[in-house]
Amino acid sequence: MSDSIRDRRVQYETAGLDVADLDADPIAQWQRWHDEALEAGVAEPNAMTLSTIGIDGTPDSRIVLVRGLDARGLVFYTNYDGAKSQQLDANPVASATFGWLDLHRQVRVRGPVERVSAEESDTYFSSRPRASQLGAWSSPQSDEIADRSVLDDLVAAAAERFVDVEVVPRPHNWGGWRLLPTEWEYWQGRPSRLHDRLRYRPVSGSTWDITRLAP
Repeated sequence: MSDSIRDRRVQYETAGLDVADLDADPIAQWQRWHDEALEAGVAEPNAMTLSTIGIDGTPDSRIVLVRGLDARGLVFYTNYDGAKSQQLDANPVASATFGWLDLHRQVRVRGPVERVSAEESDTYFSSRPRASQLGAWSSPQSDEIADRSVLDDLVAAAAERFVDVEVVPRPHNWGGWRLLPTEWEYWQGRPSRLHDRLRYRPVSGSTWDITRLAP
């Protein structure tokens, strides 16, 4: 490892985080931090690193965008034939991390997953730009392709297929997943790597217990 990586240090000189600072509802707390990240100019504050269990039993991670949030959990959309969906079908659990590093913050989430309803997927798909809708019809997600021209040809074919169609329908193999959190962790960077970590776990109904973890 190069010295420049080994010796790089950034002190997180930020305000502390205590139980009294958090909303009793982890969803409301996430919305608060997301909005603060958005106001601070953080790029893609709704981006999360989604980790799944591979078909071979090894972990697999990628960044996806959250497109829905309610009391049930966090929603993202993808191709149901792609690698991540195959993994979620086989092992319907996941974890996710939001990294708002400009604010010295991260949020960790984990729990089971479920497919969202066809109606929810239809509603979101209809809100996408037409080019993105055509892309959903075109890409054989996670499949090997010879080169970029293969994808370009598939997009051109989809554009021709729907050239006279005003409203592009949602492909049957494209839709949403919902991560249903059973645990949240809010992390605030502090000096000397003595960070604040506060964890939510459900007690009953909509009530959550919040405890502090050592950094």
